[in-house]
Amino acid sequence: MDVTITVVNGKKDLKKFVRFPLELYRDCENWVPALEGDEYDTFDPKSNGAYEYSESELYLAWKDGKIAGRAAAIINRRANEKWNEKTVRFGWLDFIEDEQVLKALLDAVAAWGKARGCDRIKGPWGFTDMDKEGLLVEGYENFCPFTCLYNYPYYDTLLKKLGFEKDVDWTQRLVEIKPELPPVFRTTEQIEERFRIHMYQARSTKELADRYGMEIFHMYNDTFDPLFEFAPLTDRQIKRYLKTYVPILSPDFVAVCLDDDDKPVGFAFCVPSISRAVKKSGGRLFPLGVFRILRALRKNDTLEALMIGVKPEYQGLGAALLMMKHLHDGCIKFGIKRLLLNPQLEHNVKAQMLFSQFDPKPFMRRRCYTKEID
Repeated sequence: MDVTITVVNGKKDLKKFVRFPLELYRDCENWVPALEGDEYDTFDPKSNGAYEYSESELYLAWKDGKIAGRAAAIINRRANEKWNEKTVRFGWLDFIEDEQVLKALLDAVAAWGKARGCDRIKGPWGFTDMDKEGLLVEGYENFCPFTCLYNYPYYDTLLKKLGFEKDVDWTQRLVEIKPELPPVFRTTEQIEERFRIHMYQARSTKELADRYGMEIFHMYNDTFDPLFEFAPLTDRQIKRYLKTYVPILSPDFVAVCLDDDDKPVGFAFCVPSISRAVKKSGGRLFPLGVFRILRALRKNDTLEALMIGVKPEYQGLGAALLMMKHLHDGCIKFGIKRLLLNPQLEHNVKAQMLFSQFDPKPFMRRRCYTKEID
């Protein structure tokens, strides 16, 4: 039977779009759903500041009277201008193991993009780097971090059959936390004296956010600016992320390094893993999801890194070591045994060297694909 593509229009369609993966991955042990409320907010221009410089259209694929796939078409005008591209992104891509379903979805994305002047299609991407990105190509045997995508192996196989090629990879690594610090951390006092930097000791994440939240995200924009396809966040987006993440962060797992003038030069945001709590609740906060998440934040053995960055002029000067020591102290204090690093571009050598003192092990690999629009 032929595949039919429909445009998501209205709340009823959006609910089908958001909830389709729950059926597709019903029997997949390592897949973790997104929080439903976050998904609805992402596609609401009133909630998502990325719509100030982006546009999107959502699709559902139908076969034999049932939903067989979904995809989002996104044009980030700010990124296209910055990188001198005419690219339409595909994201939120999920589909049954059927080449024609995938082809129909991506043809719809490409046609929508072409009608708006695009000549290339790339993905999986979100609106910004704060969204989940990159198709899983290695590490299917591992339980998925909450902040990352998980997909079946056939996604990669069928994308290649349709002529999509690798654009870039992100690697993700796992650090085993041991009681003793590596010898290099004995130099932290000398680092503070020589480079005139120190750690900010916050009493609460609210205090940290009120004092440094906007400044840290502005530094995030500057630090990540040269990286692949990056587009800076607006103040509206920054305020939304602060509102989302501050309530679940702990000062023991947030490291902020300051210079002699008490200006941030490095940051690392980590959070106890809520993946299993979210999975058990099916991506819903109520009635029990919020309690499971709060319990996971209090009692856990796995920490996930959300964001890590150091200002370019302070890279290699020890700021990262000071932050790692702070995080290690927090891990020991709360019984954390594993730190799962955030995905890092494979060609970002400086990021790949972070935590090298802890001998990180490969965990997952993700890939962005690209293809010229015919």
